[in-house]
Amino acid sequence: MLSRVPDRSVARTGPLAGPPVNVGPVIRKRVLISGQVQGVCFRDSCRRLALQHGVAGWVRNLPDGRVEAVLEGPPEEVHRLVGWAQQGPSSATVTSVSVREERPEGLATFVIK
Repeated sequence: MLSRVPDRSVARTGPLAGPPVNVGPVIRKRVLISGQVQGVCFRDSCRRLALQHGVAGWVRNLPDGRVEAVLEGPPEEVHRLVGWAQQGPSSATVTSVSVREERPEGLATFVIK
């Protein structure tokens, strides 16, 4: 008799679902990005990359010109997105990034606010 390894992922559905989210260890980071980061497709690029790597959360423009993102998912994938935020899309000019660890909330997808 074959033994099956349990599937440790949660499938999401819909046109923007992306890959399944891992149910293993999850971390959450709040990231504030400064520089020329609005009007350069930063939020959409972040959303696409997050969905591609199974990271949930959100991203938004702030009135002071910064971009704020909350990233929640497997540690390796969240760190990948934090690293990407250090430079952003090719049309962005990032001058600083601050990162704060938070308690995960169990978010299920990634959206632009």
